[in-house]
Amino acid sequence: MAVIDISELKSALPKGAPLFGLDPGEKTLGVATSDVTLTIASPLTLIKRSKFTLEAASLFGLMQERGAAGLIIGLPINMDGSEGPRCQSNRALGRNLLSLRDMPIVFWDERLSSAAVNRMLISEADLSRAKRADVVDRAAAAYILQGALDRLRSL
Repeated sequence: MAVIDISELKSALPKGAPLFGLDPGEKTLGVATSDVTLTIASPLTLIKRSKFTLEAASLFGLMQERGAAGLIIGLPINMDGSEGPRCQSNRALGRNLLSLRDMPIVFWDERLSSAAVNRMLISEADLSRAKRADVVDRAAAAYILQGALDRLRSL
């Protein structure tokens, strides 16, 4: 496989295989998973950033446990539509993962995902700043994945 467009994703996945969503940050990788019907995204865990091989092994282990067959990786595009260093870093992460495992990867525009998640956690969950920090990356990964799942259903 390779990096593909969202419109090609359904045909690239085995039937009944969930997807994983990633929100790559400087210190952690937020990880989310979908259900097997590709309808609902749920926060899963955080992977601490360290050596790439260790991060990849953790991610692939989680994917194998859950039978996940593809990834949606958040792409922090600037508000003007340009791509900065974080986008380049996330694209490199996708390429590096593909060098280790053949699977479909889709990059998904994650503009304002962390802001939306923070607003939700403040207003709906009434979490303090310290507690929000513990869940925001996982929740952002689920937010990114849910956006891609919603788009898949409309295709």
